[in-house]
This record gives sequence, C-alpha cells and structure tokens, in this order.
Amino acid sequence: MKIHLPNSAFLGNIDPFLDSIDIDDNSSLEITFNEKWVSVHPIVLCMISALWLSTKNKSNLKIQTLETKSKNYFERIGLFKILGYDSGINIVEHDPSGRFIPITIIKNSDELNNFIKDMIPLLHQEPEQVNPIKYVISELVRNVFEHSKSNSGAIISAQYYKKSNTIRIGVVDNGIGIKEAISKSYNIESDIDAIKMALTPGITGTTTNIGGTEFNAGAGLFFIKSIAKVNRDFFVMYSGDAMYKLLRTPVKKKKIILYSDPFNDRCSKKEKLPYWQGTAVGIDICLDKHQIFDQLLDLIKKTYRKNIKEKKKKRFKKPRFI
Repeated sequence: MKIHLPNSAFLGNIDPFLDSIDIDDNSSLEITFNEKWVSVHPIVLCMISALWLSTKNKSNLKIQTLETKSKNYFERIGLFKILGYDSGINIVEHDPSGRFIPITIIKNSDELNNFIKDMIPLLHQEPEQVNPIKYVISELVRNVFEHSKSNSGAIISAQYYKKSNTIRIGVVDNGIGIKEAISKSYNIESDIDAIKMALTPGITGTTTNIGGTEFNAGAGLFFIKSIAKVNRDFFVMYSGDAMYKLLRTPVKKKKIILYSDPFNDRCSKKEKLPYWQGTAVGIDICLDKHQIFDQLLDLIKKTYRKNIKEKKKKRFKKPRFI
C-alpha cells in the first residue's frame, strides 16, 4: 500500500487524496509527504492508522524522511506512535486539552466514555453546544461496535482550530463496510447505494422493519449529517469504492431544509475509488454557528417522523383497480 500526504487534505478537497491512494497490496505500507508542509484532516490520519493495522507484514514500513515542522505534528498527534516508527525527535508533550485528541483506538464502551470525557475541554463551549459533539462521537463509534465487525475497533482523532472555531473529527474502521452490513436486510447493488441507505432515516442493517427497532432506529447517521448541514459544514462518508460528501449550504440560503434522501442535499458523489475495506467518516462542526441541541433535534426528528410516515404509507397503500 502507498499513501502520499499532500500539503492539504481536508474534507472540502479530500477527493485528490482518495484518488491517489494505492491500497490493493496490504503486504507493506509506504508513506510519502509533500516536502514543504503537510496539513490534513483527522480522517486522513485515522485512515493511515487503519491501513497500518491491516498490513500483514509489520516489518515492511517505509516512511519518507520528513524535515518540515509537520514532523513534530505527526509525532504529537500520535501517528508515528501508532506506526511504531522512531521519528528521532524529542518534543515536550504539552497538555493537548483544548487543542486536539491524539489518534486513539477504541474497542469498548468504557474506552468510548473516557474518550468523550477527554474531548470536553477541546470544545471551549457551553453544555448545550457540547452535547451535539458528544452525540456525534458516540453514534459514530457505536456504529463501528454494532455493525463493522472490525477486529481493530474504532480509530478516532479530533482537532480544534481556534481561528475558525471549528472542530474536525475523523472516525475510521477496517471492518466489513457499509454494503455488507446493510445487505443483511436489504438488496444492495453498489457501495454508493449502501451509503445512501445508511444515511436515510429509518434504515438499519439490523432489521427490515421501517423505523428500525426499539434499540436501533436507523437514524444516527442521518442525525449526524443533519448536524453538519444545519451548521453549514462538511460531512464525508467513504466505504468500498464510493464516497458521499455533504457540501456546505450557502449562507445566502437562510432556511435550512433537511431531506430524508441524502442525494437531495447539496452534495457530491464519487464511485470507482480505491476500495476501502471498512468505513471512514469525517465531519467538521463550526462551534460558533451551533444551534441549541434541543432545537436541532426537534428539526431532525420532524424530518425523521415524516420520512417514516411516508415509507409506511407507500408500503401499505392498497392497489387501485379500474
């Protein structure tokens, strides 16, 4: 496998990075960098970590010598630690609270709860603004526990950007992928169709029941995408050979409309990408644009209930004979 880290790879411009990765041969991992500087989204760091965990021969790691300041960043964020790579540098590890959460592997609920506690200082916000972020983390990681069958657990990292007052979050696994998970209950032809269903409220791979079950309503990813949309931020989901990207809603559009069909959103879709064995999710949330969580959930729940009602009405509509 070969990964090249460009000078910039965030959700808005992540397409070239995904196009360039070579992940067919998991017998080794080679990482190269832009020679001047590198600045990437946490989802990218988590993807590299996931690839390393799936590399069969751990002695076959090649990392290009890096002389820029980015080297210190990769050391501090924990990438080199995950890779077991000796960067040859010693840095003073200041308390990361309020700035970032290093790359972390979460394998159970206790570790998830501890991670969320560590994240609270990262947000610099009041409780009503912290709750949506805690919800996003919980849902994304629990999805890995419940659906991915990943032996490595959920790989997660987050970083706070003071200038834009934005938190960027990446959650990645190398499990069975969305298509296989959804296919347990539905007939799915492609990875992009699987992503669409995963983002549609009331759809879950655990049952064919409309609206899910009392334990899994099939609305978690829809809620997360909706949080990003209401805040006019990016959301990306990549699984198999397909990627869905929610684009920013223009500021000139004062009214935000939530669609149960994710393809009706302002988005981009891409297929025939290098095949990702598992699922990678990234989200940006600008904290100074947040609505109070209860108001946001009210808006989301209205769309969810409307979608379920329409689905049931369509399913049970009696045929008319002339």
